[in-house]
Amino acid sequence: MDKKNVLLIAVLVAASVLGANRVLAQESASQPIRQDKGSSASGRSDDSQVLSDGDIQMLRKDIRSQKKQIVAANMELTDAEAEKFWPVYDRYTTELTKIYDTKSVLIKDYLQNSTTMNGEQAESYIRKRAAVEDSIMQLRLKYIPAFRRVLSGRQTALFFQIDWRFGLLVDLQLAQLPLINP
Repeated sequence: MDKKNVLLIAVLVAASVLGANRVLAQESASQPIRQDKGSSASGRSDDSQVLSDGDIQMLRKDIRSQKKQIVAANMELTDAEAEKFWPVYDRYTTELTKIYDTKSVLIKDYLQNSTTMNGEQAESYIRKRAAVEDSIMQLRLKYIPAFRRVLSGRQTALFFQIDWRFGLLVDLQLAQLPLINP
């Protein structure tokens, strides 16, 4: 199987895993917020969530693992290149995960409050989301030289193309989130 087929299959698998986030988003948005003695500080009952925060963390970990496998399958690194590449990749992924943690919190907050947000809160959400997206791009730009020190220019471009595709998959799933009512 050539690397294009491996990438296609992996992207389809990742899309199906990411689809679970869409279920969470749709069902979280459609369920009323319940107050009871077991409610969390956010006012949301733990049993009303389709997926727990732990489940979401596991999905994210699985996606990161799949991404790493796809990168490995498509980069075709020599042993010497791999020895230099993976530590840079791990540092990049650690920083990217922190940004995605922020994005996840924003989305969770949006889902819980989108129907009651006033104009200022809605604008604040958009500005924070834009800042997160900008942070992702700034991180990529920051790491181009780091990857370039351990890879050729073409390999660096390939890595970022794979990274962008995964980002697009996430964004495709987020496009399923309910829109705010005017």
